[in-house]
Amino acid sequence: MARDSMETRAECDLFREIADEARAERIARVRKKIDATGVKYIYYQFVTITGRVLGKALPARHWERTARKGIQTWIGGVTDVAADMHGQLYGFSANDGELLALPDPETFVQLPWDKSVGRVFCTLFHSLEEERDAGMYFKCDVRGNLKRFEREFRDDHDGLHLRLGLEPEMLWLRPTNDGSLFPYEGITDPHAYHIGQFEAVRHLWTQIYEYGEAMGLDMVQGDVEDAPGLLELNFNFDNALRTCDRLTTYRQIADEVARQHGLVACFMAKPMVGYPALGCHHNCSLWRGDQDEIVRTVGGELPGMEEVFTHNRGGRNEFENPDGSWMPSELGLHALGGALKHIGALTAIGASTVNSYRRFADLGLWAPVGANWGPQNRSCTIRISSPDRFEFRAVDAMVNPYLFCGALLKAIDEGLREKIDPGPAETRNVVEVMKSGEHVDLIPMNLQEALDALAADPIVLQAMPGRLHELYDLMKRDDWQRFLKEVTSWDIERYMHCLP
Repeated sequence: MARDSMETRAECDLFREIADEARAERIARVRKKIDATGVKYIYYQFVTITGRVLGKALPARHWERTARKGIQTWIGGVTDVAADMHGQLYGFSANDGELLALPDPETFVQLPWDKSVGRVFCTLFHSLEEERDAGMYFKCDVRGNLKRFEREFRDDHDGLHLRLGLEPEMLWLRPTNDGSLFPYEGITDPHAYHIGQFEAVRHLWTQIYEYGEAMGLDMVQGDVEDAPGLLELNFNFDNALRTCDRLTTYRQIADEVARQHGLVACFMAKPMVGYPALGCHHNCSLWRGDQDEIVRTVGGELPGMEEVFTHNRGGRNEFENPDGSWMPSELGLHALGGALKHIGALTAIGASTVNSYRRFADLGLWAPVGANWGPQNRSCTIRISSPDRFEFRAVDAMVNPYLFCGALLKAIDEGLREKIDPGPAETRNVVEVMKSGEHVDLIPMNLQEALDALAADPIVLQAMPGRLHELYDLMKRDDWQRFLKEVTSWDIERYMHCLP
């Protein structure tokens, strides 16, 4: 279809977004924020299939033009501009075309560590020059997908929506440069909740709190946990997209603070043997009704759009049983039924690397293995951690939260539509049941099993439209094959001198 035809303007997702009157008002407000804060440059960023943050930086004086037209970015950015073990770019060739990254004005905020720089998230569209899908949403844009899935879920369930609280565990490591296989050491001792250890890294966590609050994160609590250098710093729960944006922001803040102090901000799921791994538990509740309020985590003029500092604090939690018991409401049970039915496919997204499954294999170190649910049962993958929410535990620090939350919405949607019964709660310790020889259903215990479960799950695959599942599967199976062919120090130590 012709690029500038009336038909294009009427049917094209890009032009519909640009023509939105609310967007025009937000673009004008961003200009006021730029002028008030003195921002000179803006990062235009998007999130890849693996959760990495890519983008470009432009002078802030070009804001209005860029907000109207977007920026061009190569399509292979969504697969990290990376190649497989044979040297072939994942899913794309060097001659493939460009995408348009259109900034979402409501996400603009100043960077607290360099106040001359701002940041804005972008939604990805097919280029207007393409013969097919010109100007339409790019279906491999995980953040753009979640925006739409969240709206669809609300529309289909009379305003019901998912709210999330995350537990972003990570390690803070100091390079040792000693030539060992793992030349790092944690900056704290592995004494969970020890205030003395937390005090020893006060210069770090207070800086993260201050940066986080300057970028719209309502920080609520923090502690050290039982692996060397393991810190968990939590921010308040909110709607799915906002929470995913805040996790991405939190990771960028952690990376910046680590750079400033000569440290490594490590998100690998299982970096150390004999210590607990790094989870990112998703605490989920289902609500009706909205009461947005600006949480003023900083004084004076907000250093970004009011939407960045807005939290949904009102409404009614439909997951919680009105009788006050630990058992969820009927709606909550159906939501659990949907999540439980699709637990294998969800694990493939929540535990997305070869290394993720070392977390499950180290039995007894806080990680789940049971494909079941139960109240206050950490051996279950779905735990009722409080009467008002459930915790999905087969998610680690490497998760792409946009992709996982989109898949979880599809699973819950089926649970609600089909009134799926999750079955009885598991009250036993799944690890002890396994050791006794009794059968218990388990989640996938390696990446290949998980990817097979995902490929066979048509409901969760609805959260991976277009080529998204193809590309995800391509990248993750390539990781699995690399792992299988690799000779490691474990192989040498185990087999070098085993015969005769």
